[in-house]
Amino acid sequence: MRLIVLSSLVAFVSAIPFFTRAERPIYWLLAGDSTTAPNGGWGDGFLSTTVASGSSGHNYGHSGATTASFRAGSDWGKVVKDIGTYKDKYDVYVTIQFGHNDQKNTSGVSVEEYKTNLKNFASEAKSAGAIPVLLTPLTRRNFNGAKVTENLAEQRAATISVAESNSIRYIDLNIASENYVNAIGKTAASKYNLASNDWTHLNEWGGVVFARIVSDLLVKKFPELEGVTKANATMSALIAEGKPA
Repeated sequence: MRLIVLSSLVAFVSAIPFFTRAERPIYWLLAGDSTTAPNGGWGDGFLSTTVASGSSGHNYGHSGATTASFRAGSDWGKVVKDIGTYKDKYDVYVTIQFGHNDQKNTSGVSVEEYKTNLKNFASEAKSAGAIPVLLTPLTRRNFNGAKVTENLAEQRAATISVAESNSIRYIDLNIASENYVNAIGKTAASKYNLASNDWTHLNEWGGVVFARIVSDLLVKKFPELEGVTKANATMSALIAEGKPA
């Protein structure tokens, strides 16, 4: 009797259609300061060279932004609105990278407030239906001798602390970009400057190179992104080998 019942149950379960969620394209929303923004950051290079066909996104990076002003100036509200707009068709990812302006004495943002602001951004993005990813801030390329001056270490540590203590996804762009700049040296690094004496912002090609670092970090840490990412094996190899791209 038990055998008959078991056989009937197997037949019933086998008749139920098995649905799996197809891999959806991604809509990337980039939140950050000028090192993410158009005309100086990696964000536009990321959207134009690393995002596979079918996926898309918008760069909300804002020159001069802090974690406080990005909300006060309504940029964050636009990000949250876009999550609602695109989440039915796409898996929405929100990258969140600040620190360059928050660290300034004139910002009005303490390190603890910076951490709270990052946590709130991530929490609100998740509640709205997106997957937030915190990024430690892109390195500056000011050299002291043969090495880059480490002047964002506090913001790097704070970002990682927020991510790890709240189970938020993150990538360590700061150390990856710093290691790369140290490897290629000052002369090669200067080729990425937006202006000859601007060791913070990126020209168009610099944006493409550092966008590749961002993309490679994301795919390495979150392999599910590989299928929605446009690879560049040549550039990735040069970066991994510490050679100018």
